[in-house]
Amino acid sequence: MLTLRQLFLANNAQTTDFPLMLEFERAQGVYMYNAEGKGWLDLISGIGVSNIGHGNPEVIEAVKQQVDRYMHLMVYGEYVQTPQVRFAQKLASLLPSTLQSVYFTNSGSEAIEGAMKLAKRYTGRNQIIACHNAYHGSTQGALSVMGNEDFKQAYRPLLPGIQFINFNEPTDLQYITEETACVIMETVQGEAGVRVPNLAYLQALRKRCTQTGTMLVLDENQTAFGRTGKLFAFEHFGIVPDILVLGKALGGGMPLGAFIASVEIMGTLKNNPILGHITTFGGHPVCCASGLASLEVLTRKNLISQVEEKEALFKKLLVHPAIKQVRGKGLMLAAEMESFEVLKKVIDHSIEQGIIIDWFLHCSNSMRIAPPLIITHEQIEQACAVILQAVDIYA
Repeated sequence: MLTLRQLFLANNAQTTDFPLMLEFERAQGVYMYNAEGKGWLDLISGIGVSNIGHGNPEVIEAVKQQVDRYMHLMVYGEYVQTPQVRFAQKLASLLPSTLQSVYFTNSGSEAIEGAMKLAKRYTGRNQIIACHNAYHGSTQGALSVMGNEDFKQAYRPLLPGIQFINFNEPTDLQYITEETACVIMETVQGEAGVRVPNLAYLQALRKRCTQTGTMLVLDENQTAFGRTGKLFAFEHFGIVPDILVLGKALGGGMPLGAFIASVEIMGTLKNNPILGHITTFGGHPVCCASGLASLEVLTRKNLISQVEEKEALFKKLLVHPAIKQVRGKGLMLAAEMESFEVLKKVIDHSIEQGIIIDWFLHCSNSMRIAPPLIITHEQIEQACAVILQAVDIYA
């Protein structure tokens, strides 16, 4: 009889020739456990998903209660489904008055697709500007605005009318014109290795988009829900996007995305043609129940207030001649090393010792650190000690 790992390789589509092949039986808090009970400290949160940790009892209870009531009833937007309504209401209460209309999708990538369509529909324009080294997802439209040719060249032709500018480069804002439907940008670039823009740059971007009638679309798939020390990362910069994209932590561990705009802007999807954007499972009631419970835990327990001091602790501890720089915002950090070859050895050793870290798609020599916000100071110290031990050995 084949083992589970053998079946995984035989029947589950693979994304690389070198999957990690870790096999977990359960997860709780900041740890994931195998069948023998060995725990791994999760320093990447499933790539920015598990912001309040694994297995939160309130989230689990919300999921169980909703499963008992109903699951899928109808395609999105036709029936009044309590979890969707309550979650949208909660999000709107925490957002500026111009971001009150929530369109739920299945994922962050799908939310990007919807946001691009909405910007084109509202402005009547077709040019989209994105950034070099951006990552917005892997579907056709999202791939079109990815700023790394290595990951997209095999899938051309992609969407036309895409122009790329340099992130955090003020002179490139001149390319935003009255022909531009939207600028789509990560508030903090993630897969580029956590690049935090200057305050003046984002404010100039907002001003330029307003002057040209261009929609500013901020992708907060990785940065929202406390990851950077604010509920939403744009709050650091004193600006408000025209369209906000959410995913990853939005569903509290369940698959969920959303794009959010004003009622006026979102209303353009209703006519000419009707059903301008459709999803069967977007805003699944169980996912919305999970997301709402997760957001309520996040805000009620005031987890975001602890993020800045935990960021400082990581930066204080991760000091080594082989670590060139630790950059980022909040618990979204990148520790830069000499090369991917060295970093991969550090990652593998750390995983062997029970600490899960990773690298970035567009910055393969930098270590990804993005633990659940509930991580304790003691756990940070433990994780950093293991990482530094690995750096000592291999760097």
